Amino acid sequence: MSSLKFFENKKVRTDWDADKEVWYFSVIDEIEILTDSPRPRKYCNALKTKLKEEGNETSQKLGQLKMLAEDGKMRETDVADTKTLLRIIQSIPSPKAEPFKQWLAKVGYESMQEIADPAQSLDRAREHWQKLGRSEKWIQQRMTGQETRNKLTDYWKETGVSEKDKFALLTNIIHQEWTDLTVKEHKDLKGLKSQNLCDHMNEAELIFTALAELSTRQIA
Repeated sequence: MSSLKFFENKKVRTDWDADKEVWYFSVIDEIEILTDSPRPRKYCNALKTKLKEEGNETSQKLGQLKMLAEDGKMRETDVADTKTLLRIIQSIPSPKAEPFKQWLAKVGYESMQEIADPAQSLDRAREHWQKLGRSEKWIQQRMTGQETRNKLTDYWKETGVSEKDKFALLTNIIHQEWTDLTVKEHKDLKGLKSQNLCDHMNEAELIFTALAELSTRQIA
């Protein structure tokens, strides 16, 4: 399950592998945070070359997953689990290294709590939206919409749809039914990039989205 997390208000794309119970983090996002480089991809490629030349096996342990890119499309990007990410951090001189390590530990600890008690995940989401100034009515609608979304994606998985880019394609089709806009066009309209579109919808938009996804599952 892909999601966005934030370190000091900077996004970190993540993916939770429920089967392995492992978090994967975007290496590019980590490098951008630690180095403040305007070209984190170039820095990443140079770092991988350097590590390889030094005989460091860390670069060989990187994986690739499709994650949401700045252009709104799902693109393959280098990812690393927590252990590998910590090794990469050691290779980057940065005053943010220690705070980032503590943040990683916090993410891991919260994940263990949420596995033991899934309600804690909802509590954290509610707390996040409250900090953004959302009303209780908006928060309730957002949570209802997320539950509807989860049931729809569970249905897709049961029918053999497994790749995340196919999820994105189907979501676009549903979204266009009531907005006449693709998800990317809707995000552009709101001035969004990598942020979650639903987190920036008004109550009416949340209701229409939930109804569209609910009817899709019922018709199927």
